[in-house]
Amino acid sequence: MLEDILAPKPPAGLETPRRACATKNNLVRNAFAILQAFRGSDDWLTSRELSQRAHLPKSSGHRLILTLEELGAVVRGPHGRYRPGMLLVSLSHTVAIEQLLREASQRVMQDLAGRLGLTAHLGALEDGMVTYVNKVSLPNAFPPYTRVGSKLEAYCSGLGKVLLAALPPEQLENFILDGDLVAITPYTITDRTILRGELAKIRLQGYAVDDREYQANMRCVAVPVRDAEGGVVAALSVCGETGTLPSDAVEHIQAELRVAAGVISQRITPTRLR
Repeated sequence: MLEDILAPKPPAGLETPRRACATKNNLVRNAFAILQAFRGSDDWLTSRELSQRAHLPKSSGHRLILTLEELGAVVRGPHGRYRPGMLLVSLSHTVAIEQLLREASQRVMQDLAGRLGLTAHLGALEDGMVTYVNKVSLPNAFPPYTRVGSKLEAYCSGLGKVLLAALPPEQLENFILDGDLVAITPYTITDRTILRGELAKIRLQGYAVDDREYQANMRCVAVPVRDAEGGVVAALSVCGETGTLPSDAVEHIQAELRVAAGVISQRITPTRLR
């Protein structure tokens, strides 16, 4: 186990089991704090820089870095700088982000759909399209034309507009200029200038509304799901028939969604180790 490799061996009889467990836990937390210090796979950092970012003393940070290097979790390059190693790459391949999101959101979405009497969706942006990662719909709820795994144009849905609003400016502009904005219903936004304004508003207010833009008799409200760094990794929404989800209910519903999205965020990216 990683904690057994990282933990120093104390003299016999000097540590109680509880203290030994606490020591191992701290070492594991410190090791992951170092790994979290990298901002990207091509981030080359010195031992001092990694220790500073992980809020560790230079000496103890250096010892952990050497152990992580032995494990293949970091690689030492020119001038004594380190970057993430192949161990992390191989481990990342065993994690399916969509499955992780689905499992983390299932109970939250069931509770949300049950309390509001609406259909709940979770979606992620892939190649400019929204992929439905999860869906919870009660038997008597309004049936939107969606299913898990299907894709939808991003510009005409609450989920998609939340995800688009989170893109860096250059990526967003490339999306807006790439192809026509086709009207799915008479209410779909097809004017690029209006869409830019809509997305700017979403960034400021923190939620999006699909007001009959995907289905002419349906309204949706959506909010972002964020990672530990504040980046948007998915979007959470509820939708219903316009009579069931009137426009004057949007404020209440977006507040409910924010709480639920916060729970999902905590489940997929727990509080940082340091």
